[in-house]
Amino acid sequence: MLSPHRQAPAWTYPDSNCSESNRSQSHYFLKFLPTGELQSALQTFFHSPPGLLPADLYVYQRRSTCLELNGTHRFLEQYTYNRELFVQFDSAAGVFVAKSELGRITARNWNIQREFLYLRRSAVDSVCKHNFDLDEGFTLKRRVQPQVHVSPSKKGHPQHHNLLVCHVSDFYPGHIQVRWFLNGQEETAGVLSTNLMHNGDWTFQILVMLEMTPQQGDVYTCQVEHPSLDSPVTVEWTDSARSKMLAGVGGFVLGLIALGMSFILHFRRQRGKKLLESGLLN
Repeated sequence: MLSPHRQAPAWTYPDSNCSESNRSQSHYFLKFLPTGELQSALQTFFHSPPGLLPADLYVYQRRSTCLELNGTHRFLEQYTYNRELFVQFDSAAGVFVAKSELGRITARNWNIQREFLYLRRSAVDSVCKHNFDLDEGFTLKRRVQPQVHVSPSKKGHPQHHNLLVCHVSDFYPGHIQVRWFLNGQEETAGVLSTNLMHNGDWTFQILVMLEMTPQQGDVYTCQVEHPSLDSPVTVEWTDSARSKMLAGVGGFVLGLIALGMSFILHFRRQRGKKLLESGLLN
């Protein structure tokens, strides 16, 4: 006869995935498909009468969850069969509780298994709090300051309608506030934003755009507030900045043209010199 304690999956620390805020969760899943002899073994394992478990293939799942809120830790372990939650352990209650008829006998049997029950009761400290203390430093307390860049989305006449883009990148955690100001007054109309984007390296980025028709002397400001910053970061953009940028680009292009012409003239001179020397020798 199979003992619930012997047949229960080996105790494994859950993988931790703490969310940003004072609340964190971690989960551990175990799934398998019971068939044939294993199906019969499950009936013994659950102490269920013949016929109560269906004969078809279904998924048995154990889900372990750690919750933390304002320093209080809680451990949950839920058992599901055929998509039905049938028994659950909650550290707040300290015992297994049946969630369906299938789990009634199972909960009663597991609650008298002292070692099995002790492992679950102690998990709130040995697993949840232990992992939380290890992870907190580089998850909930981790701070990376954002990089902020402002530029127009396209080049055109200063009086034409345009989009001004504030690109905020490489920050953590994901909670951030980006606002636009025109000459010191906050702009709310014509503001567009992408969703928060994951970079894949524990940092985020976001684009916040402002529809604008710049006038001479206008000053646009992107203001960023983030938990990593002691005070908001502001980056200004003016029409003169675009003029300087266009002048710089124009100067660079003219420089390239001049350099190309000098190479062409030098090549022609060298070629003419060689032809002259060849004619004199002949």
